[in-house]
Amino acid sequence: MRAEPLALKEQIEQSMGLLRRHLDVETATRRLAELNARVEDPTLWNDADAAQKIMRERTQIEDQLGAIARLERDLDDALTLVELGESENDADTEKEGIAQLEALLKDARERQIEALFSGEADGNDTYIEVHSGAGGTESCDWARMLFRMYARWAERKKFKVEVIEETSGDEAGIKSATLLIKGMNAHGWAKTESGVHRLVRISPFDSNARRHTSFASVWVYPVVDDKIDIQVNESDCRIDTYRSSGAGGQHVNTTDSAIRITHIPSGIVVACQAERSQHKNRATAWNMLRARLYEMELKKREAEANAVEASKTDIGWGHQIRSYVLQPYQLVKDLRTGHTSGTPSEVLDGELDDFMQASLAQRVLGGGPEKVEDVE
Repeated sequence: MRAEPLALKEQIEQSMGLLRRHLDVETATRRLAELNARVEDPTLWNDADAAQKIMRERTQIEDQLGAIARLERDLDDALTLVELGESENDADTEKEGIAQLEALLKDARERQIEALFSGEADGNDTYIEVHSGAGGTESCDWARMLFRMYARWAERKKFKVEVIEETSGDEAGIKSATLLIKGMNAHGWAKTESGVHRLVRISPFDSNARRHTSFASVWVYPVVDDKIDIQVNESDCRIDTYRSSGAGGQHVNTTDSAIRITHIPSGIVVACQAERSQHKNRATAWNMLRARLYEMELKKREAEANAVEASKTDIGWGHQIRSYVLQPYQLVKDLRTGHTSGTPSEVLDGELDDFMQASLAQRVLGGGPEKVEDVE
């Protein structure tokens, strides 16, 4: 076998070996059998919370074991295709096999990162908030671009996307917006995106076609369920009602159904306008506030208070985690890991996994993207 497919094969097998060791396939298989037996117990749902916990664990183990089996099967198929192409001197067939190996390597590395998710809320759904910063209309347009980027990223990963709140800019774009991303490990993947994002481009709002720099902040925090006890005193909160300002059909702007809650001790502000019912929006906003407070507590436990405080500072120079340059050259660069992309259009269309993997590897392993392959 030629050097390129052989190297890909070795890298895939290395990642698969690390996945097997991390999961402990034999132990996981026994545990899955135990869970399957419990699922067949007709009394399981007498305790709904316990039943849901069992079902989640079962689904997770099934997914992990199934992924390893699928990687093994697809690796064998791709190698067979490469060998067939080589033996028959068929360049197209060999090329197709190599493309399959490259896709498998990417999938294996994603699975490897997911196997490292160990935070309490890594498996949860997640909220992603986007806020415009320094730069006026240009910044509001940049916030809208980021909002779309995260929605497209979630769709690419087959996650479900819901718009919880959207406040339009005065002339264009958005002042703020909140997405709810639902899917396995949604928070684990997105959690390192919190921070300030910087855009450099020729402004479409400048008649003189000058280059502008704009900033927007992103805040990511997990959805929490009723089993997590977060006490919030209503006396510590200010609740405001207002009319929805985003797109939402003819009902929007006809009633003051949108809810904004300000938690005075922490300064946290959450808002919801997704529903026509003020009652439903209020319930969602309270859930968001509990999630934000829980996320703050998680950060403390993870000894990341300094990083949290840094991400809460002014949305402007000196606090960005990633730069997106569209002019005079094309480059996206993560300032924490050094990971770059020369195709900003693809990144802004949701191609974020490489950036997320690099930052997750740095957080979990204490190193950059090159260390992902060395996980034990």
